[in-house]
Amino acid sequence: MGLFKHLTGAALATLVTAGAVAAQNPTFFRIGTGSAGGTYFPIGGTIANGISAPPGSRPCEEGGQCGVPGLIAIAQSTTASVYNNTAVQNGELEAGLAAADVTRDMYLGEGKFEGKKHEKLRVIANLFPEDLHLVLPKGQKIGNLGDLANKRVGIAQAGSGTQVAVLQMLDVWGVNRDNMDEAELNNSQSAERLADGQLDAYFYAAGWPVAAMVQLASTKGMELHSFTDEDMAKINEIIPAYIPSKIPAGVYEGIDYDVHTPAVSALLVVSSDLDEELVYGITKALWNDNTRTLLDNGHAKGKLITLDSALDGMDSLGVPLHAGAEKFYREIGALK
Repeated sequence: MGLFKHLTGAALATLVTAGAVAAQNPTFFRIGTGSAGGTYFPIGGTIANGISAPPGSRPCEEGGQCGVPGLIAIAQSTTASVYNNTAVQNGELEAGLAAADVTRDMYLGEGKFEGKKHEKLRVIANLFPEDLHLVLPKGQKIGNLGDLANKRVGIAQAGSGTQVAVLQMLDVWGVNRDNMDEAELNNSQSAERLADGQLDAYFYAAGWPVAAMVQLASTKGMELHSFTDEDMAKINEIIPAYIPSKIPAGVYEGIDYDVHTPAVSALLVVSSDLDEELVYGITKALWNDNTRTLLDNGHAKGKLITLDSALDGMDSLGVPLHAGAEKFYREIGALK
């Protein structure tokens, strides 16, 4: 990312808001994702590829890139939702992947973000469900979240939506930082610690299959906690954006049972400061046939990123669409 060291925030903003006025002038577009062992990073990379069409690249109709002319999108590994939304709000990233519950709280200034409204946050699309994985050592199980008291628990990275939600959930069962030995680690680090016997459990919300867990399952082995309907109802009550979901048997080696767990939608988020025509072009490129092929052939969750579900939950989320995205959805009749 040395390129950006030589560009001030103002210069970058000028580049981005210039839209695709002239194909020979590149527009740089940074997308915040998550850790390399998770789902946001590969999905963000696929989206970046789909919406890019660097200056001098072959035209789409000649087998070249079919993105926004002159756009160079780059996926950056970050600590995920909270970091991404903060950076989008502050103009340090042009876009980010973020969980719906965190995005809502940050936009409205609610919950953990009471009094800290992130009013520039805007949505381009609902992407895919992120299933909460509660990972346990092979052969271990718990009755409910209360059993994690006095245990060594990975609660995901600071700056991640997973951590914000998990601490809220644990609190319902009387578990908090005072009575557990918590570790703030990314997914890959958590999997390594669990394999080495240094953690009793860890949480991670992501679209399955998660690369680090695929590796853990095929080497040391693991278990996934399956929540009861009653426990999922409790979670949904305190965090409405987390809804009942299922990780099917066989997704991970050795997990031959369906895992019932809460899930939250992942969103593609941008700033209201971005030029309307630029975001219109990006939204259009996100849903073209070329990007569809890239999504279908990339990470398994890519197949779930569809135009049909792009606006799912938007009515009740409380975070506006970007004007450029709204223009595209109205144009195709997806919005009345």
